[in-house]
Amino acid sequence: MIPILCLASVAFPDVEQALTEPNGLLAAGGDLSVARLIAAYQHGIFPWFTQSDPILWWSPNPRAVFWPSELHISRSLRKFIKKTPYRYTINTEFPAVIESCATAHAAQSGTWITPAMQEAYVRLHQAGYAHSIEVWQHNELVGGLYGVQVGSVFCGESMFHRADNASKCALLALAHHLIPYGLTLIDCQMPNPHLMRLGAQPCSRQEFQQHLQSGKRTSLPASAFLPQPIDLWHF
Repeated sequence: MIPILCLASVAFPDVEQALTEPNGLLAAGGDLSVARLIAAYQHGIFPWFTQSDPILWWSPNPRAVFWPSELHISRSLRKFIKKTPYRYTINTEFPAVIESCATAHAAQSGTWITPAMQEAYVRLHQAGYAHSIEVWQHNELVGGLYGVQVGSVFCGESMFHRADNASKCALLALAHHLIPYGLTLIDCQMPNPHLMRLGAQPCSRQEFQQHLQSGKRTSLPASAFLPQPIDLWHF
């Protein structure tokens, strides 16, 4: 039995109370207000549910993370980046990125990025906590990702691509842009084979919480997230 959250409070149960099956399910209910989402991410918790479900909150063990400096870049991908005329930006088209992520996942196997989720994360973006990377080809948005910043940790939510390697390039652009500002960890939540091939590693809940709490003491500067181009040519 999982706790049902009260609308009058944004408090969450201790993450160690999360179920082992399904892995990480912690609580249900509440809302998707900016205050509750911020409280969730600050404690290593995220919402994930389908349109027919109540709001469900998760803290999996283990979870998948990238150490930014250890992202796996194959020789072929490095050559692709150098020869392909993609452009990269940060925070120039957040609503379009999250909508594209929702559309891409819906076409594959259904999506948890419901209209309510999209609206909630756009509000979180407007409040300065959620951010997007955009990949452009001939002025067309062909890839990207979005997530939530917690101190020096970037909690990735979803990515999409409409052209070769565009989502991989978005991930590399994120790391390349934010490492100089002090990025320490990229959270990608649930482990899967695609993420592992890119260099993601399993991380226990306890270890993740330690990195999250440490990262919260060293927030990235606001200038890192101003809408701007990203140079990936020399990655």
